[in-house]
Amino acid sequence: MPTKITYFAFVNELSSKERPGGVVRRTENDEGEFDEAFTRNLVWERTPLLYSFERGNGDSVFYEITEDEANQIVERIRIAAAGE
Repeated sequence: MPTKITYFAFVNELSSKERPGGVVRRTENDEGEFDEAFTRNLVWERTPLLYSFERGNGDSVFYEITEDEANQIVERIRIAAAGE
């Protein structure tokens, strides 16, 4: 199976669909699947957030986005982190 990457934005009480709280990517390949969030450390790190949402946790809502949309969120996080 070729590697498949799907991107998701998430919204919680501190964000909106127009300005998501962050981005998660799910990577699927022959070895299985895993999720990573782009963090304020400016790297992709493993996260249980999407699995938690799929199992009923309502703290955040996730919706699928394009890679370009994910890159825009990553860039916004980079800019915010640089300004801190």
